[in-house]
Amino acid sequence: MDTLHHRPARPRLRAAIASASAVALAAAAGTIAVVSGQASAATPACSVTYTVASQWAGGFSTNITIVNNASAISSWTFAFSFAAGQTVTQGWNGNFTQSGANVTVTNMSYNGTIATGGSVSIGFNGSWTTSNPVPAAFTLNGTVCNGASASGSPSPSASPSASPSPSPSHSASPSASPSSSPSASPSSSPTGGGSAPQLHVSGNKLVTSTGATWTPHGVNRSGGEYKCVQGGGIWDGPADQTSITAIKSWNVNAVRVPLNEACWNAESYVTAADAGANYINAVKAFVDLLNSNGLVVILDLHWTDGVYTGNSSGCSSAQATCQKPMPDAAQAIPFWSSVASTFKGNDAVIFDLFNEPYASRATGNTTTGWQCWQSGGTCSGIGYSVAGMQQMVNAVRGAGANNVLMLGGEEYSNDLTSWLTYKPTDPDNNLVASWHSYNFNTCSSQSCWTSQIAPVIAQVPVIAGEIGENDCSGSYITPLTSWLESQGTGFLAWTWDNWSGGCSSGPTLITDYTGTATAYGAAYKSDIAGLH
Repeated sequence: MDTLHHRPARPRLRAAIASASAVALAAAAGTIAVVSGQASAATPACSVTYTVASQWAGGFSTNITIVNNASAISSWTFAFSFAAGQTVTQGWNGNFTQSGANVTVTNMSYNGTIATGGSVSIGFNGSWTTSNPVPAAFTLNGTVCNGASASGSPSPSASPSASPSPSPSHSASPSASPSSSPSASPSSSPTGGGSAPQLHVSGNKLVTSTGATWTPHGVNRSGGEYKCVQGGGIWDGPADQTSITAIKSWNVNAVRVPLNEACWNAESYVTAADAGANYINAVKAFVDLLNSNGLVVILDLHWTDGVYTGNSSGCSSAQATCQKPMPDAAQAIPFWSSVASTFKGNDAVIFDLFNEPYASRATGNTTTGWQCWQSGGTCSGIGYSVAGMQQMVNAVRGAGANNVLMLGGEEYSNDLTSWLTYKPTDPDNNLVASWHSYNFNTCSSQSCWTSQIAPVIAQVPVIAGEIGENDCSGSYITPLTSWLESQGTGFLAWTWDNWSGGCSSGPTLITDYTGTATAYGAAYKSDIAGLH
């Protein structure tokens, strides 16, 4: 899930409502200067909490909570102005536009109503140059909000990932071009797989080393794709035995782990403590622990380099800070060569080559989009050399790894209509079609599943690598999982991550890492109880 999920691309927001105050953090190197207005004596018509969740060289992530203290409203426009030339590069839970210093955010279809005393949470990633002061004033539907508060302390989750959004933010100047020199592969030693099954493709099924059919019923464990590039560490939340025990208690047999190529390849703009060998060793340790618990691991290349500002752009940065239409050849090929060298020999690890392609939106044509998807290289509308699926398959096989490979289709992996036509050549015949299905996607009805997805299931294994819904319920995933089960096809829900605001911030399954379920999570937990 990615770009502005409202992913999707996606929200992770702090909903704390601070008392009205003026906050100032020392403006020294590496710190954030934050100032807010004073509250009036009377209750303001609206109040705002503006939290700089994390900041790094040239970039920052902000969460905003807006409280409506006046009459209930059915739609809203929120506005503020930057004072130091900052720009919004990616937003979530709202339609962001920017004109000069002025930023305007309008509601999404699902969060337009704010009751009296109610609140809405939005957020964005931004870029800055000389300084990053907090806006001095905010308005809601033209009314000035008093009693705003501001904070520079990190929130529990600062990821703007989630899943595709039809309404990307407008603005932003791209950051400096990233380094093109990835680090060498840290190790060629396989991790073994523990008690997890060793998998390969047989016909249109995944099978174990004994020939038994294996069907995934799992979760996505987001964090590894965004924390490291935001200067916030490697994982968002614990990656220890206690947290894995909680995951297993839901009857899960697979975990998908999104990754960031810039962190693995130790690109120059990533904090050294969160990059290269440190990042790789953390991923290896997490995979080892998951495997030792009998869980298959899917490693997903989620965020990649390359400037893209065309249709449905998630951000204008050259850095790996959002979902791009296709991966860049300069970093994605070395990434997969290194990942393959690291995990070859452990077939309890599946490689998901690229999270959510949308090449057709960039090229402007379905045929040229699928051609770009398959072969990469120079693609119309994309200003960098693309790593096509065939190139990434070749990189993995060239490293000596025969692991199962997942290949997501077009339109944020929701479109599989031409997947069989453009399926890459694989000497190991170990390819799986990856499908993502959310209630806001185009193919979100059983008639579409039957006409578009079932024919692919009949030919090759299909894994629904991400499923979910943005309404905090199970009304979409319950019939979807039932249909997938009837087809013998597995799935993994987005996401096992403790976002502030719970599932009202997006499709998050839990409210804490002991496994306490959101309403959406409770529905999924019930759906998979007793399976496999």
